Amino acid sequence: MSINGVSYALPNDPRTTLLDFLHQNLALFGTKKGCDHGQCGACTVLVEGERINACLVFAFQLRGKAITTIEGIAKNDELNPLQSAFVKRDAFQCGYCTSGQICSSVALQKELADKTPSAVTFSENYSAREDISERMSGNLCRCGAYPNIVDAIEDVIALEPQ
Repeated sequence: MSINGVSYALPNDPRTTLLDFLHQNLALFGTKKGCDHGQCGACTVLVEGERINACLVFAFQLRGKAITTIEGIAKNDELNPLQSAFVKRDAFQCGYCTSGQICSSVALQKELADKTPSAVTFSENYSAREDISERMSGNLCRCGAYPNIVDAIEDVIALEPQ
């Protein structure tokens, strides 16, 4: 498997989750362990550009896959535009959920570019804000920074060519 562009051997223990592998074997602690049941989204990472909860998947299941964690989102020591927008919009308070929120936001950009429908896109009248909120609903924020998170994502999406 490849994590942030670097190849790694799979762990020997097939019961090792991706989240535990990141923490225990690679010392990559940006991906957070929240609920450890796939309910909070703090452990969200990207596999082949799609979001997954790292606490719910065994590392061996990702053989040959490209995984991106929060540590791999920035390129060439420059923040990803979403990371910059989160800072600008103060889209976090304690910051615990931020890595998962940003990974989900990156996946959201891909979903929009690929015209992947969400639950609200089937209704006749929906706003971009509702669509973003629906797509981000798998990521919880105990601090209640949701409006700022949606603002940050809207800022970046508005800059993208349609």
